[in-house]
Amino acid sequence: MWIQQKPNTPAPVDELQGRTVGLKFECNKCHTEVFTDLIGVPAPDLLANSMEDDGQYEKEEVKCPSCDMTHEITVKSTFDGVMFDVSEVAQGSVSYQVAEPEV
Repeated sequence: MWIQQKPNTPAPVDELQGRTVGLKFECNKCHTEVFTDLIGVPAPDLLANSMEDDGQYEKEEVKCPSCDMTHEITVKSTFDGVMFDVSEVAQGSVSYQVAEPEV
């Protein structure tokens, strides 16, 4: 099930920490729906000196299959939650789906 990321509202870290997610979004250039491979969600930094420093990042790049535009993806995990930032997309157009654990 795809979950729409709300602008400026992090996804629950306790549901995503240590899991992998797939993202989908609409390319701003050609309006094609783009799907990513699975991306790991890092845990917040337990050794951070302050809440401002608790973020851990996972960075990826994905090319739009229609126009070859490269989108940069940043997964930021803090104690407040997880944010998925994708370059060159409209705010509110990013959705995520949690991968089922392998048995």
